[in-house]
Amino acid sequence: MVRNVHTRDLGVPAGPFVDRIQELWPPAWGRQEFDRPLGVGADGGHGPIRYRCTSFVPGESITFEFTRLSGTHTLSASGTVVTHELVGDFGLVPWLRWVLVIRWLHDACIEDLFDGFERAAGREPKSPARWSWYVRQARRLFTPRGQAQNTLTGPS
Repeated sequence: MVRNVHTRDLGVPAGPFVDRIQELWPPAWGRQEFDRPLGVGADGGHGPIRYRCTSFVPGESITFEFTRLSGTHTLSASGTVVTHELVGDFGLVPWLRWVLVIRWLHDACIEDLFDGFERAAGREPKSPARWSWYVRQARRLFTPRGQAQNTLTGPS
């Protein structure tokens, strides 16, 4: 079982940022695209990560279910705090991928997303995300040539 949680106090009501997830998605992680407007039943994802929206309460939360793995990820707002929670029950091979590579990339992506939320809220993040050496190397290995090559050093 995998459970990964990120929280950030945005200093302003966090609800509107749930609704703006697509607009504020960090471009370095591949466009977040869906087959229809974001809402229950929308299929899509970002890069090779595919999921379906299973619950959407505007201004409160949105939940996606992975299409190739057993698990969900939820973005929710409570007051000024935004939370992203990934929960999965992965088999051995997907769990090993998670532990060795995906977790580090996922963590960097969510922190970039939260930095974008803070900037959209009109403030600079107190501790802006910086990609670790490991994340930069993993991206070099797994990012197709010519795609997002100018972002391999991390967000500025």
